[in-house]
Amino acid sequence: MKESFSKNQWSKGVGVSRCHACVNPGQNTGAVVDVSQAARTNNATQATFEGHALDHPFAQGSFRWVAKGKYTHGNRAGQECVCKWFKTGGVLEEHFYDTDLATVREALRLITKWNSNKFVNSIVQMNQPEVWTFKEGCREKVLQEPFIQNYQKFNSNTGWADESTPWPRVMQALSHFSYHVSNGQSLLCDLQGGVYRDGVVLTDPVVMSVSRSYGPTDLGSAGMNSFFASHTCNEFCRSNWRKLNNPIKYHSSSKGTTMEHVPTRRSRPQMSMGMGAIREY
Repeated sequence: MKESFSKNQWSKGVGVSRCHACVNPGQNTGAVVDVSQAARTNNATQATFEGHALDHPFAQGSFRWVAKGKYTHGNRAGQECVCKWFKTGGVLEEHFYDTDLATVREALRLITKWNSNKFVNSIVQMNQPEVWTFKEGCREKVLQEPFIQNYQKFNSNTGWADESTPWPRVMQALSHFSYHVSNGQSLLCDLQGGVYRDGVVLTDPVVMSVSRSYGPTDLGSAGMNSFFASHTCNEFCRSNWRKLNNPIKYHSSSKGTTMEHVPTRRSRPQMSMGMGAIREY
């Protein structure tokens, strides 16, 4: 019956499948997507951050500090790692990172679809952080993930992009593809990470969505408009990919990550030097 289908489904001609998955390819239908190839995990259970690493972070993002340490237990023992925590306050409960982890899961799903299409002959990976707990003092929660070498930023969530070399142009195409494969529901951007011999490793993605589901950096439809207002398809894009017609530039292009609202957090307790971090079960 006609009422059993959406307008888009019913518009398909006779002999064409009207099922949701066929009419809406790329939409999340609830099927499990294997992201194991795209996910770069901690694969470790403990790390240490010695000296002044925590009191004097070596890097920062728009709203997080980043400290550098080494894994001490697990398959990555001896390798460098980082932990990240909010500038605006301490986090003592794991659920404060729910939106961050949901963003990473959606980013991995979109990247997995990109990799499966083999648009380039190297894969894109993304750090998949875990919430770890400092085992001494305040027992503050942090996001823990492997260290990325040769760090650079490829694009932002306001339309800024570095398109000077092939890999940044690939990242622009990935952002465009994410909009296409999600049927215009989301757009993966603010892509940053390191170029390795066999591909790229990303971290701290932004997902912009029609539903504004992914936190303060999710600029929604206005952010998607700003992306396409600045985007010129390159050699890695495909002419059949969906894009916004006559996009409006709502944001000034900025290399930094833009937020439209900032979560309120408690003042961060002082983190003493030389603490280790552990994974809690």
